[in-house]
Amino acid sequence: MFFKARSVQQVAVLPFVITEDGVKILLITTLDRGEWIVPKGWPESGLSLVSAAAAEAGEEAGVIGAVDETPLGTYSYRKRMDAGYAVRCHVFVYPMLVREHRLDWPEQDARRFKWCSLEKASKLAREPELRRIFSTFANDAGAPLTTLASDLEDAPIASTPVDESQAAAA
Repeated sequence: MFFKARSVQQVAVLPFVITEDGVKILLITTLDRGEWIVPKGWPESGLSLVSAAAAEAGEEAGVIGAVDETPLGTYSYRKRMDAGYAVRCHVFVYPMLVREHRLDWPEQDARRFKWCSLEKASKLAREPELRRIFSTFANDAGAPLTTLASDLEDAPIASTPVDESQAAAA
């Protein structure tokens, strides 16, 4: 007997900054294999999708910023669950103009990070559909992200829940 799993939803951010050399995005490594991805995770009860995505960026990569409410794109992948089965995850990717990259964050000892160009990210990323998103923006020299950055420049920083263990240590 077997069960056919449906797809589940996840949220992610594409953290980016605008530099003299163009658009740079932040990639992080997966916990298990060290493959390059963007910060992502499960939607959290009581949080909007954008806030949940922003919270994942803070926990997994230590970045805070303004997140646009319109996803840049989506990608799918198969996730192996701890119980031994796999589910298809459908990930909504929201752009985040990074305003701060913290020195300390919850998963800093478990992951590596890399700031890179869209072209480089399109070669490094684990998931083919995520590489396609990067390539699409790289083909436009990052112009849509540059335009979006000016829109997000004065936008409020996305709200993220405070980690009580970090708050107690402060």
